[in-house]
Amino acid sequence: MDQFEKTSKVIYRAISASGLTKFYGSNRAVDGIDFSVLRGETFGFLGPNGAGKSTTMRMIACRTPPTAGELLVEGINVRDGGRRIRSMIGVVPQENNLDPDLSVRQNLLIYSRYYQMNRMEAASRSDELLRFVGLINRAGSRIEELSGGMKRRLMIARALLHNPGILVLDEPTTGLDPHVRQEIWQRLEELRSRGGVTILLSTHYMEEAEKLCERLIVMDRGKILASGKPSELIRESVSSYALEVRDADSIPLLPLTPGVSGTKRNGAHFYFADSPETLAPLAKEFDEKRPLIRPSNLEDVFLQLVDGGEDDCEAI
Repeated sequence: MDQFEKTSKVIYRAISASGLTKFYGSNRAVDGIDFSVLRGETFGFLGPNGAGKSTTMRMIACRTPPTAGELLVEGINVRDGGRRIRSMIGVVPQENNLDPDLSVRQNLLIYSRYYQMNRMEAASRSDELLRFVGLINRAGSRIEELSGGMKRRLMIARALLHNPGILVLDEPTTGLDPHVRQEIWQRLEELRSRGGVTILLSTHYMEEAEKLCERLIVMDRGKILASGKPSELIRESVSSYALEVRDADSIPLLPLTPGVSGTKRNGAHFYFADSPETLAPLAKEFDEKRPLIRPSNLEDVFLQLVDGGEDDCEAI
């Protein structure tokens, strides 16, 4: 590899981790993981609670130091470049930490002081972002007057105030109603379409990861179980189509035909194949159970990787 190739790869990586490890006492929260995030992409960390997602993102945001391994953000080592990195990153934490004593607009204006923005720039940028997140008409409202979704949108606006190159969102829609979650997704999709911002998203919502992330890693117990584009993970892990049969706990998995895999989980049967036609004969065996043939999704991948099945098999 020549020097130009080496330089090109570094330039286009917003984040690069090698052997990244974090201990809390004797608990290994993150266990020697390797990954990279390309500049301008939306990258997801998917996993159950306690998987190590938030800890990884806290290390990226220089909120907690790694115990071992290397972590570079825009080519800067987090161990000695924390101040520079924090100036490049906007963080949306999982918990609301808006100032309840200030109005919507005041929350942004006060926050702008951390980045030494002048008053005119801060006022202009605040109004621009309030329009973007749909809160310009609530600029004078108190925080307690906002809904949960409005507060989350305001936190996104606050994180974007200083034009960061990287936006870090830790479980951005946890605890929100489905329609509010859709509102947040819409804002993030608009932000992605504008380009120029690398978005890091941790979530345990499969639909959220599949809808927003260009690439993602699936984590559990501090390790990476799989990585890639959502569509690739689905195709490689469980095939393109699924036959789902609920309330089948007392029924053993059916004998499988070539090209079909099956698993039994939480009282349900799941069979996977590359086409609906391949699954149709199996579905007829479960007519009384109202079987469903559908496209496979990221939840199928997640459950297969994280939980495994009670009984897994594949036709040879």
